[in-house]
Amino acid sequence: MNLKEYADIVVPGGTIGTWLFAFLIASATLYVAFIIKRMAERRLRVSAAQSERWLEDVLLSVVSATRLTLVSVLIVAASFQALDLSPRIVSLLGVLSRVAFALQAGLWGSACIGLWIERARKRSTETGSSVATGLGALKFIALTMLWALIVLLVLNNAGIDITALVAGLGVGGIAIALAVQNVLGDLFASLSIILDKPFVAGDFVVVDEYMGTIEAVGLKTTRVRSLGGEQIIFSNSDLLKSRLRNYKRMYQRRVVFSFGVTYQTTPAQLESLPGLVRQLIDAQEKTNFDRAHFAKFGDSSLDFEVVYWVLDADYNVYMDIHQAIHLGLFRQLGEQGIDFAYPTQTLQISGPVPMQLSRSRRTGQPARLPASSASSGR
Repeated sequence: MNLKEYADIVVPGGTIGTWLFAFLIASATLYVAFIIKRMAERRLRVSAAQSERWLEDVLLSVVSATRLTLVSVLIVAASFQALDLSPRIVSLLGVLSRVAFALQAGLWGSACIGLWIERARKRSTETGSSVATGLGALKFIALTMLWALIVLLVLNNAGIDITALVAGLGVGGIAIALAVQNVLGDLFASLSIILDKPFVAGDFVVVDEYMGTIEAVGLKTTRVRSLGGEQIIFSNSDLLKSRLRNYKRMYQRRVVFSFGVTYQTTPAQLESLPGLVRQLIDAQEKTNFDRAHFAKFGDSSLDFEVVYWVLDADYNVYMDIHQAIHLGLFRQLGEQGIDFAYPTQTLQISGPVPMQLSRSRRTGQPARLPASSASSGR
């Protein structure tokens, strides 16, 4: 019996030749898939090392997470489509191929989630264990949800009725969420802080009447070291609901101050004051003059308003510059004979001295003036 006759022998599912052809196609396809995986993984690894783009990292993670065992199940199921198999075996191959694809999709999803978490950890400017803890919790939640979905898909494809299971998981999930809603609220607030980064460790923040430096962001609380030295602990959810001012993110500071001179100042001196203030501000480093104006007539002073920018976020630098400007202004006004105003009161008496005032001087009794004879002003 020659080879052709052997190939024509009929067996369940077709002839021996048909089975050999199906195995040959499956083997060749699996070998090609193996070669393509190795070459793609090698080239993507080199490309990812030379580039900072996320696409190469994603493709490398997907290729590395591809399992040839699961791929072989898909290849064999596709190759055996040419055979005349029984409906039961065809159905079994379909279930196995869908389960293999679901598991492979879960591995791809896990690899992408792990890559995303790792890149988020590298991009974060925080230090310490708070970021690792928060991102680890986020990774655990994402992987749990992903594989729960994969398991449900596998069970459904295996012919198991998952309606009751889904309903039970839904009711149980609602009950757990209601029982630990405060904890979950703080947990998701922690993840929001880590991902959105409204502040990081080392930032100086003001929350309502509290101020201090961020020390750590935990899963439930954020710890702030106040200026007085004590540690203030905020709930993460309450912290996100508050109006928070982050002074570490301030790149420049707008400064507004005013001063007043006496009414005895001459018009020429008043006209020279804005230019004098501008010279004092321009003489300082890291400043940008905005404006200086004679703003208003005060009760006991002629008031000026000055606005300038300090091109540095450091508070000590701002105070040094502000002090130098004030000292220079005090010195220059003294040299030009211009007096700073301060609150004063002037008592004016008109008409003859009342009899009560004359008697009070002789008897030592307190003097009383009529209301219409005295006026005061600031």
